[in-house]
Amino acid sequence: MPARARVGVCGFDPMLVKGYVKTGFRALWWHIPDELYEEFQTKPNDTISGKLLKVWKGSVTDDPAPLTHEPNEDFNWKFTRESGLAVLLPPEVIVKYELTEFHFIEVLIEKINDQPVWPGEEKESTKMWPMDKMKNLPFVLDFIPPA
Repeated sequence: MPARARVGVCGFDPMLVKGYVKTGFRALWWHIPDELYEEFQTKPNDTISGKLLKVWKGSVTDDPAPLTHEPNEDFNWKFTRESGLAVLLPPEVIVKYELTEFHFIEVLIEKINDQPVWPGEEKESTKMWPMDKMKNLPFVLDFIPPA
């Protein structure tokens, strides 16, 4: 079984993301689990594929973070050109799921550079963000769509 990971989205504030989505500049990304980085020796511009399973928006209250999408959608994304740890979220994905740096995503990582990830095994990644850490955030900003 591929690696399942729940990770925090990293990036710039929503106003910058709005502009970066229009220009194609990197706006948001997430970090792969350390065990995959070490095993696959990922490098800048490598590729990663799998399924985008769920999207949550962080919460400023003690209420659970709201699940905003369950796309169960295949992806084929690239690592940043600077690091083999960070995976870029394409502009169309950012807009489709109204992502900000205050979101969390759950992914099923199936291949890195067309090599299967842990075939025949079932593993939950060390980067499985705890549900209780997706709430009580100091603040959350909303997505600002590109004009």
